[in-house]
Amino acid sequence: MKQTFTILGIESTCDETSAAVLQDGKKLLSNVIYSQIEEHKKYHGVVPELASRAHAAKRH
Repeated sequence: MKQTFTILGIESTCDETSAAVLQDGKKLLSNVIYSQIEEHKKYHGVVPELASRAHAAKRH
């Protein structure tokens, strides 16, 4: 019986967070992304204070 393995990958930056679950390193089971791109567009870049507040608000 062949064993399978599952990988959870998490990536986070100041304005995005994502998580993915892979089976055997090849089959994508789940992939979710939380992005703040729309919140920062009008500033033409990331505003760290806004990013921090948005992360805190998303937690609750």
